[in-house]
Amino acid sequence: MTSSFGMPIALISGLVFGVLLWFMSPLKVVVLIVAMVIGLNLLRRPLLGLLLFGLIANFLPYSTINVGVRTTVSELLILVIWACVLFQGIFEGTTQARKGGTTERYVLALILFSAFPFVVGQVMVQAQGNGVANWVRWMANVSLIFLAMRLLRDEGARESMVQALLFGALAMLMLSLPIFLAERSAVALNPLLTKLGYATLEEVIGDTSGAVFLRMGSPWIHPNTLGGAMALLLPLAFCYGITRIGWRRLLGLSVGGAGIIALLLSGSRGALLSLGVVLIWMAIRRVPYTGRLLMCGIAFSALLVLSFPPLQDRVIAMFDVSDASTSMRFTEYSNFPRAMATYPLGIGFKVEPPVPETDLHGISNLWLNIVYKLGLPGMFLFIAATWSWWRETRPSGKRTDLTADNAVWLGTTSGLMAALFSGIFDHYFSFQPVLVGLFWLMIGLNLLESRRLRSGSPMLSENASPHLS
Repeated sequence: MTSSFGMPIALISGLVFGVLLWFMSPLKVVVLIVAMVIGLNLLRRPLLGLLLFGLIANFLPYSTINVGVRTTVSELLILVIWACVLFQGIFEGTTQARKGGTTERYVLALILFSAFPFVVGQVMVQAQGNGVANWVRWMANVSLIFLAMRLLRDEGARESMVQALLFGALAMLMLSLPIFLAERSAVALNPLLTKLGYATLEEVIGDTSGAVFLRMGSPWIHPNTLGGAMALLLPLAFCYGITRIGWRRLLGLSVGGAGIIALLLSGSRGALLSLGVVLIWMAIRRVPYTGRLLMCGIAFSALLVLSFPPLQDRVIAMFDVSDASTSMRFTEYSNFPRAMATYPLGIGFKVEPPVPETDLHGISNLWLNIVYKLGLPGMFLFIAATWSWWRETRPSGKRTDLTADNAVWLGTTSGLMAALFSGIFDHYFSFQPVLVGLFWLMIGLNLLESRRLRSGSPMLSENASPHLS
């Protein structure tokens, strides 16, 4: 924000808050002043808003606020960041956006196309639901790839973004793990989450019974969603921690170590298998430390399973084809053609699958869930966007070294691969609030690092570990 705005804003703010003191308590006025200071700083530096999103989205992803409609703080923050970016563009004439690549164009096409199934769903689906709000929230989450391209152009900003993501994840893990290990219940965290703004908690976590009840609870609400978040972030945490020094190394490795425990206690089969596949892929490419991480992870997992009986039952259920969760997935797949025939153009955004008061089922698959919501064209556009991303960022040659220079690229690449592979078993990276935003933010971060590496630009950080083997 240019200095020309400083004096008028100061005069207007002083007058307004002086008047408010006559009608409001001093505490409320102080809260408004703090909010205004934060808002003015975001107007001046929207990057601060994106960093705040990275922190909050990993720490308290579903803390909500009512602004006419109830939405998460994380998603409201995305809209605030866009407002700040547009403000700068209009009043200061900033031109920070880079020319978009093929991936960004496919993502834009996906967002624009979503208007069609949105309208169809509003007309065809006879159910209660705020389709407009849900559509805007989804578009806001997907648009994070464009905010990344605009605000994370320099290496310092990307380094800060990684740190914000990891600090948020560490806070979430330090909140969740002690409570679960003490109470051994997925709902033990609920009273605290309610105080932290999880207003619709009872509706979302209504299936916390039986096997789910014995799995780890967290601010991600459902254990499978926690598993998805860990699958996305853990490779970045380890790659970052291994290649940095000082508190940055401690941060990355702390998130990695605590995240493995949380992932095991969540019992998310899809996330566990996905990370295992990605680790094997990295070992085949002879990425340093991968073999040791794989062996240590197996040994630690075996020790944790042996010392925690509920986890033993969950591991046995993973390989039991008669398990209720497994049986439900087979039922979903067998009924999916009927759902496609009933809604060939998708159900839009009014409700989540399945449509209420029908005998249809949902679907635990990333790509088929997109078909369910957006129809076949939506799935093809999503595949085109992710394939374009992979073609641009995939490693070349038969060996990939882990260095301080490429740690963020390799960590985000591996995490995104794990997220996409987990889509075979669950659908949380298709329309799950906030988690979808983190997915597309990571895509943007990865593309920026990939393009920097291809251009030959050196890493500028002085906090990297100089020796890797």
